[in-house]
Amino acid sequence: MKPLKTTKEGVDNSKEAKKKSPKTLLQHIESIIELVENSGLSEEFYQKAKRSITFVSKKMSLTANQVVLFTVFIEKSDDNRIYLNELSSFIKCRNIKTISLISDIDELERRRLIRCCREESKHTYRVPVEVVRAIKDNVVYEPENTKGLTTKDLFKHLYRLFKERENREISSDVLLGELRSLFADNPSLSFCQQINEYEKVFSDEDSSLLLLFFCHMYVNLDDDCVGERDLNSVFDEKWMVRSMMSSLQNGQNELLENNILENSNDNGFSDRNYYKLSAAAKEKLFVELDIKTQQTVHKKDLILHENITAKQLFYNDREQLQITQLASLLQQDNFQSVQEKLEKGGLRKGFACLFYGAPGTGKTETAYQIAHATGRDIMMVDISETKSVWYGESEKLIKGIFDKYKNYLKTSEVAPILLFNEADAVIGKRKEEGRGSIDQTENAIQNILLQEMENLEGIMIATTNLTQNLDKAFERRFLYKIEFDKPCTDAKKKIWHTMLPALSEEDRLILANDYDFSGGQIENIVRKYTVDSILNGTTPSLETVHSYCQSEFLYKNTERRRIGFTYSSTN
Repeated sequence: MKPLKTTKEGVDNSKEAKKKSPKTLLQHIESIIELVENSGLSEEFYQKAKRSITFVSKKMSLTANQVVLFTVFIEKSDDNRIYLNELSSFIKCRNIKTISLISDIDELERRRLIRCCREESKHTYRVPVEVVRAIKDNVVYEPENTKGLTTKDLFKHLYRLFKERENREISSDVLLGELRSLFADNPSLSFCQQINEYEKVFSDEDSSLLLLFFCHMYVNLDDDCVGERDLNSVFDEKWMVRSMMSSLQNGQNELLENNILENSNDNGFSDRNYYKLSAAAKEKLFVELDIKTQQTVHKKDLILHENITAKQLFYNDREQLQITQLASLLQQDNFQSVQEKLEKGGLRKGFACLFYGAPGTGKTETAYQIAHATGRDIMMVDISETKSVWYGESEKLIKGIFDKYKNYLKTSEVAPILLFNEADAVIGKRKEEGRGSIDQTENAIQNILLQEMENLEGIMIATTNLTQNLDKAFERRFLYKIEFDKPCTDAKKKIWHTMLPALSEEDRLILANDYDFSGGQIENIVRKYTVDSILNGTTPSLETVHSYCQSEFLYKNTERRRIGFTYSSTN
């Protein structure tokens, strides 16, 4: 019986099996790495590594040099900042040799197999994790398909691209090229169509890139206030950023001229260092996005209702009735119901209210307390400070105030209150035509304000100390007009009791009868009382309180006398 050739045949079978089992992409890359290290890229190296280089070259559609460079990058893929001299050191060749292969490195970058960070004169590289993962899985990496995207998915790609630009991994030109490739892949999206429409009026590509950056900031980063520091992350050179900012500040930028961008403003003050997309541009660009639910509402310019401290205010009977009615109307359920009925009847559904009276009678504080009670935030504007020294800027500021408020109306579940504090400067009687440019500007501001009030859909409250000079056109547009008188004796007693509970009933009555103070004046006196208590460690006497009351008058008088006003509570 012939012996079985198990050992020899077993060895032969193992060798045969090994021959039949092809190397993976990763194994061929490993073979190249073992041979290229310290090779100096000699002819001998290329000869020894020919089989593996050919395999990778065919599989990945790369040249021989690109294959070799790619394998070295993969070897160093655990480093996010690979320098070209590190490649030279690994290969053991002069830097000039590596530099001569820059065009091949650029092709690897174009294929997104590597990413390059360009900082000043230093270039560093990294291999994306997804590329390494593809090699491990024995597949050729292909960038994600960008055709047939939704607008939401499109903005995810915008985020990735602008992030790569921020990290200096792509140039401004490459960024714009990839963005346009995205739009070419998704021509049916309304956003892409609107961008194409805007680009028809642009004279250079910088305007296109700037617009797309503003869109990215607004949608992806919830940022509606872009300045020079932000632009540094977009453009390659600092001089480009300075040139862009100069054109914006001078009002000569194409995006400003076409009402795509506008000055950002804070409480009505224009800031020439910050800009935002105009309301009109947002409406055209983002029709496919539910910005209301997707975007967190910017509330840095709002006084939040939950941050308003509840206070007990005291009014005369007439005021109390009017304020109670207004607060009830502004409760969300009542307000929505009334607005719907007004709209069905073809009537204006906005509510403009005027609080007027002497200083310290509680006009502003009443607005705050109504906001707190009805769950409404406040957009506060001191309109007297919106008069710009730049001719024509004031009109833009007023328009900007209402544009911002309209945006809050769209993005807030409960309509906020637009509060014009101390509005005396712009609701007075209009100046005669033909007078100076300042008067013409003030008239233009009033015309804009009147038009915006006519189209108001939310809630506006204006406070003023002067009423005799109120322009009739404004008087007609205020649906609710509440006069704030100084408090009556009974109301003053309650204010003294609330603010200074240590007073006896008799003392409260004496103070209420002797001094015709507003709530704001009483508050000033109580603050002095509190400060003296803290500093001296003793409780001031009633006579001291009377001295505080005397010092509240703007003239010397030893008698306790009443000043000839009639007004209400605290401010």
